[in-house]
Amino acid sequence: MRTESEAPSHTAPTSGNDDRAARRAVTVFPVLVLAAGALGLVTPDTFADWKTSVPYLLGIVMFCMGLTMTPLDFKGVAKRPWAVALGLVAHYVIMPGLGWLIAHALDLPPQLAAGVILVGCAPSGTASNVVTYLARGDVALSVSVATVSTVLAPLVTPPLTLLLAGEYLPVDAGSMVEDILKTVLLPVIAGLLMRLVAGRYLERVLGALPWLSAVTIAVIVAVVVAGSATAIRSAALLVLVAVVLHNGLGLALGYGAGKLAGLGQPASRAMAFEVGMQNSGLAASLATAHFSPLAALPSAVFSVWHNVSGALVAAWMSYRSRKAETAMETAATATTTAAAAD
Repeated sequence: MRTESEAPSHTAPTSGNDDRAARRAVTVFPVLVLAAGALGLVTPDTFADWKTSVPYLLGIVMFCMGLTMTPLDFKGVAKRPWAVALGLVAHYVIMPGLGWLIAHALDLPPQLAAGVILVGCAPSGTASNVVTYLARGDVALSVSVATVSTVLAPLVTPPLTLLLAGEYLPVDAGSMVEDILKTVLLPVIAGLLMRLVAGRYLERVLGALPWLSAVTIAVIVAVVVAGSATAIRSAALLVLVAVVLHNGLGLALGYGAGKLAGLGQPASRAMAFEVGMQNSGLAASLATAHFSPLAALPSAVFSVWHNVSGALVAAWMSYRSRKAETAMETAATATTTAAAAD
């Protein structure tokens, strides 16, 4: 479904070529975003007048997300309501709660604390379904949770932000709802409707959507970093620590929630990425519009880091899965050989 990483498309790869394309997208995207952040830091004046364009850039990303969605994404929710509901609760409880705890534990300044909490209150990140695929996880569950968390964002993200970040900065939840509707929900719906009406004409361009989204997110990161360039040198390490803790604990607790619920290994892997990976593009846009460019810094750092960590964790999970399959095949072969000898 997505693309906010976040970069790869919503529909999971299904072939060897698609697998390679997915790995390439997950690998290239963090590098692209990192380069954009460096550009914003080195030449902040270049993006000085771009702040007002961030919501529109996010709208482009969400429209691309909608173009990659199909009715099957929503049918998957109806088939597995319990698992999807668990994923939603885990996502919107674990990540906001972790954001609040980390802000307090690290004694973050108000702007950074609000930014970390806002990242936690955002819906699922847009690369989580592809990372789930690479990890040999339950892609259908990943897509379903990501779809519903995005649709529910206007109802969930603003009140959660008000509840948890209100002690740090004033939060206009009503205005935030309006912004999420305009920059997330409406573009997603528009993209979905266009896919339904003109799907056969769009097939040729669907492969380009992840890269369009990746470039757009990179521009958002450059604008966000440029807006707080003067404060980054003193706050960058602190923000990085907060982001690494937030993402790492989210991945671990998401996986643990799936295991405790008895969802099985593939579904637990999907839960890890649906909880630990956030729509940091949305968080950056909201932080810039409602708080300050400095408050958007955690979102920019998260946008890079969670793709790096997600790819690494997916590779490790995939390795473990292949190793377990090999062990089972070896055991089965040994059993068959022994039976034949008898």
